[in-house]
Amino acid sequence: MADRFRCIVVDDEPLARSTLAKLVGEDPELELVAQCANGLAAVESVRSQAPDIVVLDVQMPGLDGFGVVEALKDAASPPLYVFATAYDRFALKAFAVHAVDYLLKPFDDERFREAMERAKHRRRAAKVAELSTQLTALLGTLRGALVTQPAPVASSARPERLTITQAGATTLVEVSDIVWVEAADQYVLIHTDKAQHLMRESMAELEERLDPARFVRIHRSAIVALPHVRRFEREPAGTGRVLVGTDTWLPVSRTRTALLRERLG
Repeated sequence: MADRFRCIVVDDEPLARSTLAKLVGEDPELELVAQCANGLAAVESVRSQAPDIVVLDVQMPGLDGFGVVEALKDAASPPLYVFATAYDRFALKAFAVHAVDYLLKPFDDERFREAMERAKHRRRAAKVAELSTQLTALLGTLRGALVTQPAPVASSARPERLTITQAGATTLVEVSDIVWVEAADQYVLIHTDKAQHLMRESMAELEERLDPARFVRIHRSAIVALPHVRRFEREPAGTGRVLVGTDTWLPVSRTRTALLRERLG
């Protein structure tokens, strides 16, 4: 089947690894290219197999899941990571390294499929955005023009809509429709109630353009729209989490909990 997403599963427990492999095999859009029992094997397999998605445990002998991500941070085309672990205390760190999702064992088949759909959506969007960037650069070269980044918008001129161009198509996203924004490598993934949009802009650049009266950075990987925050919970360790939209929980870093509580009133 064309356009299947290459996938690697990593877990030091044979039964857990077998279960992950079975779930991957049940998705016709996924191709299982390797199974690894430890972090070192995972690093080697990622470098040789160039997967799109890696599903991995956190605690493993030798090199743990976060060590795998660190070892591959300079890869030419790093994969997307979905963590699957029995320990919820690693969730904040997982999102800090831009994990697509965090599966807390035991999880059911539907929860796994949900995580894979999110990973596949992001991978597709990244490929479209990359193609759009290459096409824009090519057209600029053919016209004998230099392709430059647009000038930054003054903080006093807050946009009412964001213009997103991918593969020649332009989408206008109303700022008032944005529920939250997620860091995605050199892009940001904008979440609304109805869709997700990948935009080539850094979190810092977008944060500068958004109205601080409506949006707040809760983590280096996430910005939330205050009107869409339904619940805020403070964790014993000083961190926190917020519920946005209908069922999305996002971590709040320790340094930003006080600011968020103040902004929520």
